[in-house]
Amino acid sequence: MEALRKKAHEIITGGQVKVIIGYGEGSPERARAIFAQTPAEVDQLIFDQRCLQNLAVYLMKPEVKALGKMAITASKNVLRSILQLASENQLTDADLVVIGITDDGGVIEFPNLQAVEEHIKAAGTPAKNEDRARIEEIDKKPLEERWQYWQEQLSACVKCYACRSACPMCYCTRCTVECNQPQWIPAPSHHLGNLEWHIMRAMHLTGRCIECGECGRACPLGLPINLLTQKLAAEIESQFDWQAGMSLKVENPLSTFKPDDKENFIK
Repeated sequence: MEALRKKAHEIITGGQVKVIIGYGEGSPERARAIFAQTPAEVDQLIFDQRCLQNLAVYLMKPEVKALGKMAITASKNVLRSILQLASENQLTDADLVVIGITDDGGVIEFPNLQAVEEHIKAAGTPAKNEDRARIEEIDKKPLEERWQYWQEQLSACVKCYACRSACPMCYCTRCTVECNQPQWIPAPSHHLGNLEWHIMRAMHLTGRCIECGECGRACPLGLPINLLTQKLAAEIESQFDWQAGMSLKVENPLSTFKPDDKENFIK
């Protein structure tokens, strides 16, 4: 933690950035996001096992961008989100300074986004997390049981859109659910509207989800909606050998055509 604060002090007092996005004390179970603009505020920065929130979501917020050039405290999930945003032409080296946190608590100031990519690639393919195990359990159920499971889960959704607000990849200035001419997704929270919303969201994130699980953690009802995007991430990895947030190159499988693509999905 002291190494993080020391590096943050160097960056803020040296005038490299105007604000540092990081973690501060929140509840006993979870840290909160803070936006340090002075040396005194930098002293509030922490990093421990409670720091789960994907801070990359704030990089796309107009009110945060308005503060000036940013630095960000970046765990591995945040680093992958930054790479994915950069591959979609949403971030450049001029936009931010990345302070990486290693698995052993070390601090790295990356000189550019290419260095972030090299670091992520050196770390190797992300390990399968417990959510992948839950997905595999659901996949073993008969089709009818799987359908019933998701109908039961999604029927409780109140469409608060906390999942959308927490996701770094949901940065559209106007979401489809807010369009009413024509209205693609029903506004009320009912069976059909909930189903259409979550299917649309999952498809929008296919090939882009870095599997941080933030959407599931943000859900006030504890619905496992993160499993939907992570299921599609697993399918993309299986079919196209692709994982989001591992490269600065734009190679999203659902928006890239290659003559040698497998076509075994065609029946």
